[in-house]
This record gives sequence, C-alpha cells and structure tokens, in this order.
Amino acid sequence: MIDLRLLREDPDRVRASQRARGEDVALVDSLLSADERRRSSGVRFDELRAEQKGLGKLIGKATGDEKAELLKRAEQLKTDVKAADTERDAADAETQELLQRLGNLVHPDVPVGGEEDFVTLETHGTHRDFAAEGFEPRDHLELGQMLGAIDVERGAKVSGSRFYFLTGVGALLELALVNAAIAQATAAGFTPMLTPALVRPQSMAGTGFLGQAAQDVYHLDKDDLYLVGTSEVPLAAYHMDEILDADRLPLRYAGFSPCFRREAGSHGKDTRGIFRVHQFDKVEMFSYVLPEDSQAEHQRLLDWEKQWLTSLELPFRVIDVASADLGSSAARKYDCEAWIPTQGKYRELTSTSDCTEFQSRRLSIRVREGKKVRPLATLNGTLCAVPRTIVAILENHQQADGSVRVPEVLRPYLGGREVLEPVAK
Repeated sequence: MIDLRLLREDPDRVRASQRARGEDVALVDSLLSADERRRSSGVRFDELRAEQKGLGKLIGKATGDEKAELLKRAEQLKTDVKAADTERDAADAETQELLQRLGNLVHPDVPVGGEEDFVTLETHGTHRDFAAEGFEPRDHLELGQMLGAIDVERGAKVSGSRFYFLTGVGALLELALVNAAIAQATAAGFTPMLTPALVRPQSMAGTGFLGQAAQDVYHLDKDDLYLVGTSEVPLAAYHMDEILDADRLPLRYAGFSPCFRREAGSHGKDTRGIFRVHQFDKVEMFSYVLPEDSQAEHQRLLDWEKQWLTSLELPFRVIDVASADLGSSAARKYDCEAWIPTQGKYRELTSTSDCTEFQSRRLSIRVREGKKVRPLATLNGTLCAVPRTIVAILENHQQADGSVRVPEVLRPYLGGREVLEPVAK
C-alpha cells in the first residue's frame, strides 16, 4: 500500500498514477474522504475519552446536585464514547479497504499505456536464419516429442489441459536449468531458498496478488490457503511483521518453488505445448533494500537476468513495461523477452519489478536505522521460469535432424552432454 501522508499531501500524483494504470481515479477521492473521517472520528474519540477520565475524578469529589449532574453527564459520555469508537473503527476499516485496492505509484519514467505500449530498451543476440541453413524450424512441442522430453497428451489425460510431463532428457534439462540458475544466484550473493507452495491469505494479500491478479490464483477453500503463482509471495512474507536492522541490508534470496496459475482470460492463447501452463517450476530472485537503493537494485536484478539469458545463448530484448501492464505492486517493471523462431516474435521469459515500499507496508516489514524505524523496499526478479526457458532453448538451439545443441553453461549439469538426440521410435 502507499503512504497515506503522501496521498494527503499530493493527491494529484496518486490520481495520475491511477489514470496511467487504467484504474479507477475516483478511488483516490473516496480514500481521501474515508481518511478524513478516520482522523476526525479519532480526534473526537480522544476528546470524549479525555473528558470521561476528567469527569471521573470530579465525581469522586462532588456531592449533592453537582454529583447528580456529573453522573448524568457521565452516562451520556459513555454513550458518546461508544458511538465515537464505533465510528472510528468503521472509518478505519473503510480506509484500509480502499487503501488495499489502490495500486503502487507508477514511476514517472514508465511509458504510459497498455500491453503493446512498452518501450524496447536493449536487444541482444541475433536471430538464426534457418532458411539459409537449409531447413524449416520445428516448434518446441514437436522437438520435445522427438527428444522424448515433453508429453502433453498424458498430462491432459492425468490432470487436464495445460498440464504436461517432462520425461527423460526433458526432466534432466529442467534439473540442469534449476541447478545452473541457483549456482549463478548463489555466486551473486543470494541465499538459496526452498519455499512453501501454500500460503495464508495475509501472505497472498500482502504481496498484492488478491487484487487484479486474484482471478489467476488457486484457493483451497477447506484450508483457506492459496497455491502460490510465484515464490515471490513466500519470500516477501518471510519477514512479515519484523523489524530488520539496516546493517543486514540488502537481503537477497533465490527461491525455488512450483508455481500454480489458473491462466484465466487466456482461453485459446498459447494452447500448444508448454509455453502457458497451470503448473511450472521457477527460480525467483527477491531483494530487501533501503527505499533509496531500490532503483539501483532494480538495475542489478535486470543485469543478473541478462547474464542468465546470455549464458543460455538466447537472442532477447529488454522492455520497459507500460503502466497499465505493471501489476498492482510494481512501480516499474522490466521484462526480458526471448526470440521464439516458430512464432516469429519475442516472448517474455523473465521479469523484474521494483515494488518500492508497497509490499512492506502491507506486510508490516520495517527497517531500523538507529532510533528511526520505517518501511523498506522489496524487489523481485525471475531468473528461470522453466517451461518457457525450455521452449526458447529447444527452438533456438535446434538442428536439422531434430537434435538440440546444449548451451555450454548447462553441460556440467547434464553429464557433459553437448547435444540432446532424438529418441528412436
């Protein structure tokens, strides 16, 4: 959530942010009104309670008619204090509810617009000219089936659409990717973490995933637990309700977890293969830093993602995501999109978001600097979303006979294997 003081001091900035997100601007005025009622009812309650306490002392000293009048006033005050308390609680609850609906403040440099209004910041690598090499590229599913690596038919039989099995070298390739990604993250100073896949509502809400992203979240009604769509959720909630000493920062974690997404609203989109699925594994970077260090940390996370994709020898571009496509928690987000030959376009592989103080305020995570305690900043960055990375590797490193060249960075984790060969039928 944002700072209410900032809202009161500069409501136009918040309105502009909401407008850039394509969200309800009227929410800002509703929140200002609720906050004013919250504060005025709080003052009213404090004044009545002070009078009530003072009256109690006077009653002990009074006699006769004076005491009777004071007792009468005390009875009225009792009613008034109760009413003021109720009004204060109601205004506070309304303020908090509206505040939870407000997205993070969009960074002023973010391009304004929707999904297609991003700005390309960098392009890395070159696209292969398959025609010059004398063959038509196969898509990842055909390659995966030739390699005995991907089985979507049995995935659908067992679990339904958008589920899959990774088999043989497919399973080994996932393990190689995860181990290589964790090795890079560890070398960069991240603490490896295996995180829970189920979290409580306060953890999911605190990271901002029960707002506009709620339709994609799996909920277990019987247990009131949520399946995470990213280990960002448990990593953000890891220090929930804690005060961290400033000299511990930055704290950097690399979480590995299964991820679950309904993919609501994506019917008929990317239905072939394993690009858009309901369950996948992912290595996620997560940082806790001082607020004034968040932009520099954001660039570092992006640099680590670029290092990873470069090590996989993939052509990719970096985009500055437009305001209406940010997600409620992010003030700014960069995506790295790899070239997918058979689609003839770049597709998102990694993403990194600067969430500033938005999540830490919701999760009550603060930093202590001497006697001063304040919210800190949180950031996240995908290092390796496994299925999409496998898609990019198979398609970009395929050879005419259906075999796939293994990037050098992965070879130590695949027993030195340089090529994945088609299996005999």
